[in-house]
Amino acid sequence: MKKSLRIAAVIAAVATLGLGACGDDDSSDAPADTTATADTTATADTTAAAETPSGKACQVTDVGGVDDKGFNQTAYKGVTDAAAEFGLEPVVLESQAETDYAPNIQSLIDQGCQMIVTVGFLLGDATKEAANANPDAKFSIVDFAYGENEDGTPQITNNNVLGQIFNTDEAAFLAGYLAAGMSKSGKVGTFGGINIPPVTIFMDGFYYGVQKYNADNAKSVQVLGWDPATKKGLFTENFESLDDGRSFAQNLVDEGADIVMPVAGPVGLGSAALASELGVDKLSIIGVDADQYNTDTANQKVYLTTVLKNMDVTTFNAIESVVKGTFEGGVVVGSLANGGVGLAPYHDFDGAVPQELKDQIEALKAGIIDGSISVKG
Repeated sequence: MKKSLRIAAVIAAVATLGLGACGDDDSSDAPADTTATADTTATADTTAAAETPSGKACQVTDVGGVDDKGFNQTAYKGVTDAAAEFGLEPVVLESQAETDYAPNIQSLIDQGCQMIVTVGFLLGDATKEAANANPDAKFSIVDFAYGENEDGTPQITNNNVLGQIFNTDEAAFLAGYLAAGMSKSGKVGTFGGINIPPVTIFMDGFYYGVQKYNADNAKSVQVLGWDPATKKGLFTENFESLDDGRSFAQNLVDEGADIVMPVAGPVGLGSAALASELGVDKLSIIGVDADQYNTDTANQKVYLTTVLKNMDVTTFNAIESVVKGTFEGGVVVGSLANGGVGLAPYHDFDGAVPQELKDQIEALKAGIIDGSISVKG
């Protein structure tokens, strides 16, 4: 197996992020790339596992677990892919609540894990504390990066944490443009799980993509559920309840939306189930994280596309670097340019998406990559 993703390694000048679940802080946006691009191409080396003292590839999930058909599951794929590639034992602890984060990390340390992948912004505090207390262990955290404390001291003192963050607003911008072009009602919607930066960055991109479509095509498609100016919108306050996914989507449908993008992990599966019942003429869904056409097969017909966050590749690469002795703390940033984020195929909707709209989206993608188009509104 060969995993390839060239990612900007940002070791210095990392933008400081709040460590709590600070809902209105959008500081998880990718920091400026101030260093040279590092080659993180993985190559097969099944003998290299001997360089990993524990012989384990370890992960702590956020709530939702490794079968959430999205966020945790995608990162777990990176763990299992690396374990298979390098002859490691995959070890995963699934958090049921925020109080599980620190004990789960400590349990993996006690088991001798030398590389621990923590999944989610909300694990920021627990990961920082474990990294500072265990300088010989290596960590990689998805959707988080560390900078400096208010007094200028580093939040991570051992340079033993690699943050993985993603410019998901770039791909969500394309999804918003697509949704606006496909909506028959002239209204599209979105909602989140919790008002934290890794969630709202999707919603920002989606909103501004709709506005770009309106400007390009003299339309006035409305976005329900999120206002990036006020940072206020619809949030379920959890990432677990399928019932909430159903009810929030139904409320948006009742307000006139016929395309909805849930950014709430497994909660969105409830929205997809509702769309299956209503029919795609009344409601279709834009997924997030993993291609939900492939992961939510019971409802795959309702997915117009998915905003992809390729955490499996960045997680694989992080584990590989420990195996090969090349690990460095810092930050990797996934973008459209390096394949860290993207838009999934249209699948069953492919024939319904006009070629002109497809061409517009491809042109937008090229413009985002070359910097001529901003996704910030």
